[in-house]
Amino acid sequence: MTDSPNDVTPDRLSKADALPPSDQHAQQYAAVRNAHETELIEDYVELIADLQEHQGEARSTDIAARMGVSQATVSKMVTRLKALELVSSKPYRSLFLTEKGERMAAMSHQRHAIVLQFLRALGVSDRTARIDAEGMEHHVSQETLDVMQRFARAQERRSS
Repeated sequence: MTDSPNDVTPDRLSKADALPPSDQHAQQYAAVRNAHETELIEDYVELIADLQEHQGEARSTDIAARMGVSQATVSKMVTRLKALELVSSKPYRSLFLTEKGERMAAMSHQRHAIVLQFLRALGVSDRTARIDAEGMEHHVSQETLDVMQRFARAQERRSS
């Protein structure tokens, strides 16, 4: 592959891009830490909503299988989700989202759909777009989501 003037490499970034002012840099890292903190919680809540919608119930065994984790890991997370008042359950029964959990799941679904639509509009394969969207949805601002959505819709209109 040959270099073109448009290739973005670290040596082509401006000094300001490579090392922004310290307050901005701190804000960037704080946003990432916050996203990491809520990422797993949102993934579980989103999956519980999906299981309820498509299978009629969300069982810990199904969550473990779909997340690729052990039942013990799911049990620990369910305890955390209950403490955050996002889910409820009864012994030996399915999990149920609370109103707060349903709101989080809806927001997470919307973010996921926008990122997935954007990646597909860029020409990313469906398989890769699904994998990438799963992580990216937690790390983009509302401003970026809005731009992604406008871009994807414009691309969709062009191809119709």
